[in-house]
Amino acid sequence: MKRKFEIKRKIKDKFKWLYPGIGVKRWIGLSAFGVILLIIGSSHLRSEEYWIIQTLDTIMVISGIILLILGIKRLTRYFIGEFIPSAQGDELAGILYQKKQLGRGPKVVVIGGGHGLSVVLHGIKNYTSNINAIVTVADSGGSTGRLREQFDIPAPGDVRNCLVALADAEPLMQELFQFRFKQDSELGGHSFGNLFITAMTQITGDFETAIKESSRVLAIKGRVIPATVDKVNLVAEYKDGSFMEGEAKIPEKNLPIKKVSLKPSWPMPTQEAIKAIEEAEIIVLGPGSLYTSIIPNLLIKQITDAIVASRAIKIYVCNVMTQPGETEKYSASGHIRALIEHSHPRVLDYCIVNNGSIPPAVLKRYEQEGAFPVINDRKDIENMGYRVIEDDIIVVDDVVRHDSQKLAKIILGFMEEI
Repeated sequence: MKRKFEIKRKIKDKFKWLYPGIGVKRWIGLSAFGVILLIIGSSHLRSEEYWIIQTLDTIMVISGIILLILGIKRLTRYFIGEFIPSAQGDELAGILYQKKQLGRGPKVVVIGGGHGLSVVLHGIKNYTSNINAIVTVADSGGSTGRLREQFDIPAPGDVRNCLVALADAEPLMQELFQFRFKQDSELGGHSFGNLFITAMTQITGDFETAIKESSRVLAIKGRVIPATVDKVNLVAEYKDGSFMEGEAKIPEKNLPIKKVSLKPSWPMPTQEAIKAIEEAEIIVLGPGSLYTSIIPNLLIKQITDAIVASRAIKIYVCNVMTQPGETEKYSASGHIRALIEHSHPRVLDYCIVNNGSIPPAVLKRYEQEGAFPVINDRKDIENMGYRVIEDDIIVVDDVVRHDSQKLAKIILGFMEEI
């Protein structure tokens, strides 16, 4: 079904320029006629013909050049007017320059899930369009979990967040994808974006194709790639020997986690994810929920192997606060230790840690929820063989979160070392 859908779309795309009312065929025809005159006229200019024939040939060449220039000029004006209607003069030059510069930006792969991944993407997209977000699909809660069970598809929730984070579409379209229906309706709790991706999966018959088509709708910078299209569940083993299956349920037991694993144990990665890692210049892990957003990607052996083999700079962005039910009492080195125990010591070279202060009132509110600032035990991290980058990388309002712009500048600054 996927193949059939792609063939139908390609056929339609080939003939779209011939649709009536587009207003572009006349200028294509004018340009083509100019080329024909140019070819016919220039082919006889050097032949020994009567002067009147040579004069006619010269007129044909000049006419061909004029018509070709006019056609190209009209086509250019048409496309600019359609695709960048509000841009004029210096603004248009700025837009074109920005797009060109972004296309030359470094190849960055960001791996994770949840809101932490979308925060990083928000910042990096301002510096490069060569972004690949590799996203976990083990989410089992809320709208995502219900759609996943009902339609037997990988979890769409984290994919949706990344699509919106990378979107270059109108703000209204971004709001539409994040819109969530009220609980008292039949669609209660579902987000429109999740429903859209689910419907697109049903239409195309393939989750990866559905993401690509959704990317076109939102005109995203870069790509969003599922780590796997296999339907996987996350299983946690706690230090008391008990188990829990389901990403959303794992923190609920509020017990120290010994390790997590995937079920089935050997899901296949998407080939696009592996290729993106192989071509990357910078690979970023996190920020995000350690056991339920970042590590699930590394449990896919081929993804970890590709990261280890990569010559890219590998960066882990440590969380600012501990997470109840996952990382209680974890220091920064504790986060790293859990990462490498589930993958390989060479999945990172650097760790970015916050050293900015958090207002006491905000800290008190977090403490009531069982969350505390992650301790920056720099020496322990360096003794493990990793370099630490400390900076004030947070913004604080009602919650504490990473500053996407500051993070992006630090991450892209590593390009100077390549």
